[in-house]
Amino acid sequence: MNRIAEPAPADLDRAGTTVAEGAIDLLVTRSPQRRSRWVAVGAYLATVFVLITFNFALPRLMPGDPIDALMAFGSPNYVDDDETRANLARYYRLDESLPEQYLHYLQGLARGDLGVSVVTNVSVTEELGDRVGWSFLLIATATGLSMLIGLPLGVHSGWKRGKKLDRGLLGFFLAVQNLPIFILGAVAFVVFSAQLGIFPSGGATTPFNEYRGIAEVLDIARHLALPAILMAFDFLTYQYLVMRSSMVSELGSDYLLGGRAKGLRERRLKYGYAARNALLPVVTVIGLQASVAVGAGLIIVERIFSYPGVGGYMFYAIGTRDYPAMQGAFLVLTVTVVTTNLLVDLLSRRLDPRTAS
Repeated sequence: MNRIAEPAPADLDRAGTTVAEGAIDLLVTRSPQRRSRWVAVGAYLATVFVLITFNFALPRLMPGDPIDALMAFGSPNYVDDDETRANLARYYRLDESLPEQYLHYLQGLARGDLGVSVVTNVSVTEELGDRVGWSFLLIATATGLSMLIGLPLGVHSGWKRGKKLDRGLLGFFLAVQNLPIFILGAVAFVVFSAQLGIFPSGGATTPFNEYRGIAEVLDIARHLALPAILMAFDFLTYQYLVMRSSMVSELGSDYLLGGRAKGLRERRLKYGYAARNALLPVVTVIGLQASVAVGAGLIIVERIFSYPGVGGYMFYAIGTRDYPAMQGAFLVLTVTVVTTNLLVDLLSRRLDPRTAS
């Protein structure tokens, strides 16, 4: 019976060394990538905590007081009574020291409680819950429209660099990229709502309507159309410019020359190769635009069109110095911004072949 030859000790040492080197190479190539993801998540959590702290401090650094704003002379709640003011301050815990208020604020956040509005005496969580969905619908619709229009235009314009269509599109978007959104919004409101009556003058639905099913969806879409188109127009300008620039940088790539040599169709080279590789910078731009939209853009658009979202709620809360309402609105907007930035960062790492694991 033949015996299987046993490997020599030197062969075992070489094999063991090869396996060890392979394991080390695997750890060296993958550990930094995984570590960078955890670093990004850790930085995100630290940023959220810092934002929570600033969210508590900033309203209290503003001039004025919610009780004074609530009971100011000329307001419907005006009362010239120190005892009533003191009772209200005690009820909303505004008579406590700042450390005590901050601790109470953190305890409320841990329970998911954002406090009670000083003006409406309604839970801020409940009020924001009715508005977050409308703001998300507005931003998602505007972002989708801008991507649907801006990205294909950028791809085609960059692919046909120097042609008549490219020069026309580039000149147009360069001319309108710096137009302030509040000017565009005011003009759109006056022309399309006030004068022509094509779109409703404000709100998210028709008041006191009894629409159901398709009629309700159409009513919501009609109110959503003008503010979403306005935000989308503001977005697609930069998306077009970045996509065109990224496409132009891909035109002389070796893989395109090789594809043409193999006889691949222009459509496949344009969309399957060049546009796909040019998409990475645009992902970052879209994420940054979503962050900006959650901030000033959302407040301006919702204010112009009286859209019942978080932006308009925050604007009203600032005017009345409503600390709990301001804190809740600021928290929703800022956490949304940093969460969007985190997701874009992780997605960019995933799409980039130099960092993808």
